[in-house]
Amino acid sequence: MTKIRKQKRKKVYKYNVNRKKLKNKMKRRPKVLCEHLKKEWDNSKAPKQNMLEMGLSIDPNETLKLPPNRPLNMEIEEETPKPLIADKTYVVKNMELEAKAPRKKNFRLPNSQVFWLTKLLDKYGEDYKAMVKDRKLNCFQETWKQLRHKINRFKSIPEQYGEYLKKKEAEKLQSESSNSVNDA
Repeated sequence: MTKIRKQKRKKVYKYNVNRKKLKNKMKRRPKVLCEHLKKEWDNSKAPKQNMLEMGLSIDPNETLKLPPNRPLNMEIEEETPKPLIADKTYVVKNMELEAKAPRKKNFRLPNSQVFWLTKLLDKYGEDYKAMVKDRKLNCFQETWKQLRHKINRFKSIPEQYGEYLKKKEAEKLQSESSNSVNDA
């Protein structure tokens, strides 16, 4: 039998790597990103003890044990779970509230698509079936339902659609003022 290619491959020492920095980097504790945990974290205690005080678990396999795969006719001795001593239960409640809070949607359409949709809206308004027949603007040959869906998506983004409406109003005011100057 031959050896695996990885074992056969020549080992190369990397001289440009600072071993001292690498060792310190490996030793360094991970940064806690959760604000609730950061506030209540006690550096003098072990991570496991900190988590237990907050009512959290480090190892889900330990807290949610699966029953062993034994035949049913054998008696299974169930261990009584140890009572958790959670002093800082409000941390868990705060984390749950934050998780349940609604998130702000930051969805935006690409500028090219916004430009294309505004051209279609300027030319045809809400007539989707006329948009389908336009060969130049509807070069991707999208159906009227696809176009309607994209325009409704565009309208649901207040930043981009509001900007379009402002431009349209400005153009309307400008055309009215130029018409009144021409009439006088």
